[in-house]
Amino acid sequence: MDSSMNIWTIANQKGGVGKTTSVATLAGILASKGHRVLMLDCDPQASLTAYFGFDSEELDSTLFQWFLDFPKTYEEAKRPILKIGNEVTRETSIIDLVPGCMSLATLDKRFNDKEGMGLAIGKTLKYLEADYDFVLFDCAPVLGILLINALSACQNLLVPVQTEFLAIKGLERMIQTINMVIKAQKHDIGYTIVPTMYDQRTNASLHAHESMKSKFREHLWSDVIPVDTKFRDASRLNKTPSSLYPNTHGVIAYEALTELVIDISSQKRVA
Repeated sequence: MDSSMNIWTIANQKGGVGKTTSVATLAGILASKGHRVLMLDCDPQASLTAYFGFDSEELDSTLFQWFLDFPKTYEEAKRPILKIGNEVTRETSIIDLVPGCMSLATLDKRFNDKEGMGLAIGKTLKYLEADYDFVLFDCAPVLGILLINALSACQNLLVPVQTEFLAIKGLERMIQTINMVIKAQKHDIGYTIVPTMYDQRTNASLHAHESMKSKFREHLWSDVIPVDTKFRDASRLNKTPSSLYPNTHGVIAYEALTELVIDISSQKRVA
């Protein structure tokens, strides 16, 4: 998608690696810098939706609506979008959310044979190009219509990977999926591997990080996201971590990651 809208997918086919935390934290930091941010909850478990205090089953409209009835106007595209509210440093900050819901779990069975379903979200986002600077996808750890949509729509991908052995095995599967989408849709995706939940006191984290450096150095972010209990506190309070704990070591690490996201996005616009 060629526009001023910067679309980033945060995904991994292994759960519990910090995807939702990454989306919430990046969104808060981007908004604090004056960017207009839209988050998409592409997970039937609706973790990102719950993070911000919404019960997806009580909402009138969710991301599912974009699949059930393809939006044909700007108003239809905007219908499910929720305002997260002003919780960052600038009064004009915008963080919006397209919520997930359990019905998303039926998409593959319901629309498996329907042509064009892998591009549904990307087509809808075109109606919203003037409203947002950054779009962030939070994805379920499952290969299906939702992940295909997120990969097809994005220009770049962040792959959070917990610094432990089993997570690295999951990373190999994720890279295979990325290459499959690139080949099938002739859509090049730049991706960055982000080591998460890093604890320098444990041999498991140290060894896993060294393994990542050995196997994936070309795509590996030069820094790490450390273990930080403030992330749990922020989710309990339904707030972005940066709005509550801007000086905690975890948020400071995400500040550096945000700078990378902005830098890569700027290079895309120049190109």
